[in-house]
Amino acid sequence: MESQPTDDVVDEIRDIPLYRESIEQGHFPILEKPDTARGFPDNWMTPRLAAALETGEAEFVLSTGTNHARMQIIRPPYFLLKSYYRLWSEHPDIAETWHAGCRRVSLTTVLATEHVARVNAKKRGTTPDAVPTLEDRRLDDRTVYLNLGLDPGLWERADVERMTGEIRSEQRAHPQGWYHLDCSGYHLAQLVRKATEWDLWDSFPMPASAITAYEYTPLNVRRFLEERLGRPVIDLFGSTELGYLYYSDRNGRYHPYLDRMSLELLPVTPGSSLFSLIVTSVRNPYMPLIRYRSGDCVRTLDGTPDPAKVARFCGREKELLHTPVGAVSQGDLDECVAAASPRIFLYQLRTAGPQEIRLLCTTFDDVPLEPAENSALTKLVGDLTGLRCVTEHRTHIPVGASGKHAWLVKETPAPRYGER
Repeated sequence: MESQPTDDVVDEIRDIPLYRESIEQGHFPILEKPDTARGFPDNWMTPRLAAALETGEAEFVLSTGTNHARMQIIRPPYFLLKSYYRLWSEHPDIAETWHAGCRRVSLTTVLATEHVARVNAKKRGTTPDAVPTLEDRRLDDRTVYLNLGLDPGLWERADVERMTGEIRSEQRAHPQGWYHLDCSGYHLAQLVRKATEWDLWDSFPMPASAITAYEYTPLNVRRFLEERLGRPVIDLFGSTELGYLYYSDRNGRYHPYLDRMSLELLPVTPGSSLFSLIVTSVRNPYMPLIRYRSGDCVRTLDGTPDPAKVARFCGREKELLHTPVGAVSQGDLDECVAAASPRIFLYQLRTAGPQEIRLLCTTFDDVPLEPAENSALTKLVGDLTGLRCVTEHRTHIPVGASGKHAWLVKETPAPRYGER
């Protein structure tokens, strides 16, 4: 059942041109990402927003964009960062490290590092250095960014030694030797693997708390990180335009974090238990989003559309693979991979024809899967998709231009099968 905004929400958006027709009709349809861009920024402009842009209380930014077009956004400065800090400071399992003044060391895409370097250079009235120093990569007094390479799979020993040394310097700045590790799961797993390979792991500073917050983290990667770090890795779910909406606890269960928000879950196809996330949010006062399709897919504990029962974030709706047996998400494939073998690290599904798919896989130790593991993997993925699956061992799967991994590559036009 669809959910319309409450009267108090309608009062907050009454002056925004984009919503005038919906207010007059008394019904708000689903707001798609292209809808937010039509007539931008005039369709969002109000006297309050114009004044905020003049004073710097609001700014124009672009979403980070992984494999799709970037989205134009108007928001308060550091909107996403403040959402992160607030959640960190209130999280039942790791709030202690926020209140203890831990510095945050962030290991994610090089694009994030470059953004921080550009912001700092702009403040100085200069251009960023080709290789920004640690201070040039410091976002504020709490946060510094580490990564200087597009593909973490290609980091060399010198990169690992530099990053480990920079982590250690942040750790030493705290009286108890604590720091907070913020990461993309893939990036941290590569750092751990390479540090181990080059006998640098024994000197790696263990974090007081750790969060993944930038992209989908596979089950095997999370298990690997928690085993190596010896502590739970907390997952945050959110986006540039919305802030953070959910957090996991130390046991991996997700909890809503809906300050000035409400959610709906709508089936991606009729009768499906895979749901699209529909968000109504006035958290960002300059670009409130009403019944906005975030583009993310979720599954719930019992298959019902209850936002309080979200059990898993399954990737992007635009990246669904439509198969003879229904829509398959990144999260669905990930469960098969994890069930087949805990040794699988990176993987990428490629459409190879109307009845066949190829699954490229790396392992944490670069050793190919055993025949029994490979047999289990091909069967599970074949049953999931209704297609013949062929696996290929790789020692490296490149990242995309965004610095993130694509789980699905459509090498040939993938047929769109009838839905269940």
